[in-house]
Amino acid sequence: MNSTVARRIDGKRIARETREALADAVTERLRAGLRAPGLVTILVGDDPASRVYVGRKQRESKQVGMVSESIELPATVSEEELIEVVHDCNRRADLDGVLVQMPLPRHLDEDRVIRAIDPGKDVDGLHPVNQGALFTGRPGIRPCTPVGCMRLIESTGTDPSGLDAVVVGRSRLVGKPVAMLLLEANATVTVCHSRTRDLAARVGRADIVVVAVGVAEMIKGEWVKPGALVIDVGMNRRDGRLVGDVEFDAACEKAGFITPVPGGVGPMTVAMLLENTLKACAMREATSS
Repeated sequence: MNSTVARRIDGKRIARETREALADAVTERLRAGLRAPGLVTILVGDDPASRVYVGRKQRESKQVGMVSESIELPATVSEEELIEVVHDCNRRADLDGVLVQMPLPRHLDEDRVIRAIDPGKDVDGLHPVNQGALFTGRPGIRPCTPVGCMRLIESTGTDPSGLDAVVVGRSRLVGKPVAMLLLEANATVTVCHSRTRDLAARVGRADIVVVAVGVAEMIKGEWVKPGALVIDVGMNRRDGRLVGDVEFDAACEKAGFITPVPGGVGPMTVAMLLENTLKACAMREATSS
């Protein structure tokens, strides 16, 4: 991984290729007399960003031939009413994926709502059963963004085995699960966070850096080890433009590979959601046969 100018990892292209493969897989299912996988998204309230995300998930699921359904609930919905809607979706045989769009209104307990989803239909990979399967190395549905990060690493031809990886951020959405996936790939992993001392030195020793902290350009380009592979999960608005958690231009001068923002990790998240839906469908069929 030696280069004076980093090669950009094209998340849009890789996501498109993933969707094309999924569309082929759905077509093969239909030819075999099987049904198309079904995904339902549940949107609570009218948050503009959430509406955009849900619309994209619906559009791309239809593009690959899946059955896509949307349920919209008012922001005033009670927790019990929302959970009953989730339970109804759990019981439906035509739905393989149940996704509750986050964040929820403040009066709703996100953890309780996630726990209400059938783990076999939890295509976000956030249910404690699926997270436990990841941490114990058992089969299960993995969180979308971390799996997308690993797919981007794989696309460069880099084998993480034996490499030093630093994950900056310890959220259950990205930091912790991507650290576990890197461990599964036999990398030596360090997880850094707000209390980490001398972050620059730790980043500077890493062959692979995954950053997910939500702080614009927190990771300075000069910190990056020459030839390192950098995955920037951040999406921040600064001076009217989108920037990542990594100082992109400066990092490009030292990294071997790097994801741009936008166009890097972002497109992979929805693609992995659709892949998880197909996987959930196949897992349900295997257990019912």
